[in-house]
This record gives sequence, C-alpha cells and structure tokens, in this order.
Amino acid sequence: MKHYPVENLRNLGIVAHGGAGKTSLAEAMLYNAGAHDRLGKVDDGNAMLDFDPEEIQRKISISLGIGFAEWKSAKINILDTPGYFDFVGEVKAALRVVDSALVVVDAVAGVEVGTALVWGYAEEANLPRFVFVNKMDRENANFMKAVESLRENFGNHIVPIQIPIGQEAGLKGVVDLVSMKAYVHPDGGGRVQEAPVPDDIKPLAEELRAALVENAAENDDDLLMKYLEGEELTDEEIVSGLRAGVVARKVFPVMCGAATRNIGVHALLDAVVAYAASPKDSGAVKGTSPKDGSEVVREPSEEKPFSALVFRTTADPYVGKLTVFRVFSGVLRSDTSVYNVNKAKTERIGQLFSLKGKHQEPQDEIWCGDIGAVAKLTETQTGDSLAQEASPVLYEPIKFPAPVYSVALMPKAKGDEDKISGGLTRLTEEDPTITVERNTETAQTILSGMGDLHLDIIVSKLKRKFGVDVLLTEPRIAYRETIRGSAKVEGKHKKQTGGRGQYGHVWIEVEPLESGQEFEFVDKIFGGSVPRQYIPAVEKGIREAMTEGVLAGYPVTDIRVTLYDGSFHPVDSSEMAFKIAASMAFKKGCTEARPVLLEPIMNVEVIVPDQYMGDVMGDLNKKRGRILGMEPRGNMQVIRATVPAQEMARYAIDLRSITQGRGVHTMQFDHYDEMPSNEAEKVIEATKKQKEAEK
Repeated sequence: MKHYPVENLRNLGIVAHGGAGKTSLAEAMLYNAGAHDRLGKVDDGNAMLDFDPEEIQRKISISLGIGFAEWKSAKINILDTPGYFDFVGEVKAALRVVDSALVVVDAVAGVEVGTALVWGYAEEANLPRFVFVNKMDRENANFMKAVESLRENFGNHIVPIQIPIGQEAGLKGVVDLVSMKAYVHPDGGGRVQEAPVPDDIKPLAEELRAALVENAAENDDDLLMKYLEGEELTDEEIVSGLRAGVVARKVFPVMCGAATRNIGVHALLDAVVAYAASPKDSGAVKGTSPKDGSEVVREPSEEKPFSALVFRTTADPYVGKLTVFRVFSGVLRSDTSVYNVNKAKTERIGQLFSLKGKHQEPQDEIWCGDIGAVAKLTETQTGDSLAQEASPVLYEPIKFPAPVYSVALMPKAKGDEDKISGGLTRLTEEDPTITVERNTETAQTILSGMGDLHLDIIVSKLKRKFGVDVLLTEPRIAYRETIRGSAKVEGKHKKQTGGRGQYGHVWIEVEPLESGQEFEFVDKIFGGSVPRQYIPAVEKGIREAMTEGVLAGYPVTDIRVTLYDGSFHPVDSSEMAFKIAASMAFKKGCTEARPVLLEPIMNVEVIVPDQYMGDVMGDLNKKRGRILGMEPRGNMQVIRATVPAQEMARYAIDLRSITQGRGVHTMQFDHYDEMPSNEAEKVIEATKKQKEAEK
C-alpha cells in the first residue's frame, strides 16, 4: 500500500443507536472503495467487519470492526462500533483515536437514546461530526423529519449537504447541495450516474443550499465579506468554508441514503474526503512526561519522535495477542523495538499490519496519523502508550465505563478453575469493561460487565476459545451487621485440665459508630487488671469475631469496643485465652445491643426518553429507591437515585424491558444503610437455610 501523508488520512469512527445500520454502511463504503470484492451483508453473515462467530449468529456488532478504504487522494480508516450499550467500551476506545465521528441515524426513528449517548461521547472527545440518515428506502422514512429531530437534540449547527431523490421504495439517489448535481442509481443501487436536479425537489434544494452557503461563509472572514457584499461563492469556496466549520465543530453536515442498497454511499465517501478532519487538522496531542509529570506536546508529524496509543487488544488461544494502535507522531517500522511507557518495558516489534476485518495486510511501516497492528507483544495492554525510550510520552488512557451487571460464576466440571482463570484473564485484556473478582465474603467468583448480553457472550467465548463451560447464578449480596444500642458485657474463658489451664476474663462495652467509621478499639485498663501483653490479643479476638455477626453471620461494622476491666491468672492466662474471652464477650454484647442488618446502597443514574420517565421512576420506587433528582438532556431525562443493591441485581434487564431497549444506566456503590426489619427477616431466614444446605 502506498504511503499517505498525514493530511490525506481520515480516521472515522462510525457510531449510532443499535440497529441504525452502521455496519451495513461501513461495508458499503469498503465495497465502493474496492477494499472488498462483494457488498457484505449482516443478515447474510458475510460482512467483513462482523466476522466473530457470535456476531454472525446474533446479527449484531459486538466488537470494534476495523477496515480501510482508499478513496481518491485519501486513505479512510473506518472504525465500526457496536450500537448496543452492553458494548459501549468499544465506542469509547474508537472515539479516543479517531479524528471525526460519523453518526448514523435511522430515517424512521430519528434521534434515539443511543444517538444522544454517542453524540455526547463525541462531544466529550471534541470530535467533528457528520450525520448519515440511513434506511431512506424504508416505509415511513422522512429525511426532513429526521433533520428536525437532529436539530431539536443537537442544535442549529445541523446542516444538510444532501437531500434524497424520492424516499421509501421510490428512493433513487441523492442531490449534492454544494454542486447542485443529482446522483442517481438507474438500476436501483450500486452504479451511479450524474443527472440534473429533479424539478419537484428543486425549490427545497435551493432553499437548503442558501442556508448551507451562509453556514460556509460564516467560517471564513474573507468569504463572509464576499457573501455579505452579495457576491456568489464558488463551489470550491463553499467546500473550503464548510470544511473549516466542520473541523471547528461549528457545522455538522447531514447526508442520506440506504446502505444495504448502496445508495448515497459514493457521495458519503466524497464528503468524508472533502470535509472530515485529518490528523493534521486535529492538531498537536498532549501527554505527560513519565519522568516528572510535565506536559509533553507532540505535533502530528512524521519528523517527530514516534509515539502511539494502544486502543484495542484481541486475544486468541491459537494466533496469540494482536495489539492495535494509533500513531500520533513519527513512524513505526517492522522488526524494531519500542518502549512501553506505562510498563517501563521494551517490546520487540515484529511484522506490522493494516487491518480489514479479520484479514491482516503486512506493512513495513505505520506512519504518523495511521492505524496499525502488531502481534505477540508480551507486556502491552489496551490504554498503554508506546514511544521511543529516549523520548517517552504518556498519553491519557481510554476512560472505560464501570460495569453495571454482575453474575456469580462457577465451573460445570471440577478441576476447570485454572482454565477459567486463564481464559478470563485473556478476555479482560481484550475487553477492559469486564471485571473479575473473588468475593471472599460470599466465596464467589464475580464476573461483571455492561449487561446480560455482554456477559452471555463472554461465557460463549470462554467455551469456544478456551474450552470451558461455566454456570452463572445471581451473586450473593455482601450484607453487613451493626448495632443500634450499647451494652456492657463480660467474657470469661476458664478451662482446667490435668496440666496448665486456660484463663482469660474481660469486661467490654460495645457502642455504635457513625456510618463508614468501621471499627474503633479503646483500651481503658488501669491498674493491670488485664496485663499489657494480653491487650493486643483482646483486640485480635474482637476483630476475628467481627467477621461473623450474630444475626446472619455477616461481617460487623461501625462499632466501638472499649475494654475497661477484667482479670487474669498468673499461671493459666495466655494470649489465646484472652482472645477467646474477648470473642465471647463481643458476640454477647452484639446480641444485647440491638443488632441490625445493613444492606449496600447503590448510586444509580438512569437515562431514558421523556415518555418512559414515569414508568422508570415508579419502578425505582417499587425497588425501595430514593429519587434524588432529575434533569433534562436533549429529549432525554436523567434520573438520579439511590437504590438497595438487592433490588438492582437484574436492573439492566428490567430497564430494557420497561423502555423497549431505549434506556441505559450506570451504578456504583454508595454506602451501607439499615435494612427494613421485614426485608432483614427474609435475608436472615434465607441465609440460615443456605448454611444448613451447605453442611
């Protein structure tokens, strides 16, 4: 492949609500540019970018698809992201390394909850944006209604640069509003020919072109002066003004077509080359020095020292690890060494590749601004910065969302624990939105991710890639116990055998602490009633007793224990005897001091369309939730609440059902709070039954 200078590169992230047709559009772009010899279709299972067996079976994207198209003078790197919120980590990774985002919108549905989310992610990343109104051949498709929906949500910088010729089954092509030329498909799709603008849509085309010209002029002082003086702007000047507006994020061009019929895709490719930002337009990238934390600025130039950010890692038990990166400065060559700044380790670079789906095209060099891949790096993971050791720079890592759905995982067959552990380690390298932890309180392995579909696919990958079957169950809740009263109690351990006996005797007071203070031990012994050498044993005995409370055996927290009296035997007393006496006293004290069960409370944020707000709030109230507030975000509502963890175990599934898949949520642990007595009784009873069953 020929070398493309940095100004001729276009890194494009394709994002949308699930089902808008991102992958179909990406496939059509690759096909038209000659990157693929057939128009891949998701429904037929032959899409270049959806090659994972899970994607083929489910007919949805579950991972980031990467390909490139050489179109006219430019190379377009296409990053096709999944649309379902379960795979939002892939969207975040893509938007971290592209220079422009292409937002795909369904011509019937308009802006959906996922559209608003990805628009917000692109806004956070300061990315120029395009919009492609797809599925214009569907029944009830309406381009101007979709444009109005975009303006309602994202403001008046939404500017159509094309309009459709016909719609629904009568879709024939598109009109380019800059050149005022029509591009029609005489055989219903694919082949394109130029034609005059049809008379029936000419008034609309002229009206929208006038608005487009005004937007173009506003981005260049010379053009604005010319426009205000009534002079006609040339097509080249309009393109120049629009491009300046796009790069500055003051203009968001809207195009249209039907990806599966390959209508409007040629015009889209032309627009990406003409208007999308290059790495040079994105400007210098800021990082920090690993030596002293000072700011380091890297210009997007091939002359500068090499630096790159790893944004994707794929794990395969046979092929090994494939590391995908974006070069921000300099050049990386095959068969050299590179410095991993995060790990402070040198990695050997073997053969470099450009990616087209699962196909890897060998490259000798990956130049500044481009995207490449390399196999079998041992230390490098997603989010790591690569550079020259003599000139290191640490780039900000990708901010992945916290998991929102958890399951307990156990092997179907005994002895598979090591295989599960190894497989999950590889899969967490591939997908940083997965977490795996061993909960010592509940003795369960907890697998967490972005939703039930996400974890279902992880389990399928475990079986397919690593040959291990697992069972999933609902995780046990890590409850706590505390006290609401105080008590003064005695603990005495006295045991006489044939030889030396055991004697430990303490008086303690137990009192509640403020929430979050956990534990305080107070030594008030005077006069040596408990010798100094035994006091640490008393504290140790209490701490050990705190691991199992008196109500249901959950850890005790937020409690102060004061040791104020006791006695000892000069021969029979020992550390063990005082430890046992303290433990006995603690349990007795907790029993007398009004013990209560505490449950974990989660801080929850739910984003839903207006029409579902009442249903979602009603459901949160049923779940013993406490609504903290609401705020509008476009035509969405953000609901903030605190809800007991017990009620949130399957919330990802419940929310999808309530909102028809249009709501999303995030949650994180906030605090522990007292459980209502009726609910606590159920938990205590269930825990007792479980312990009896395990005996």
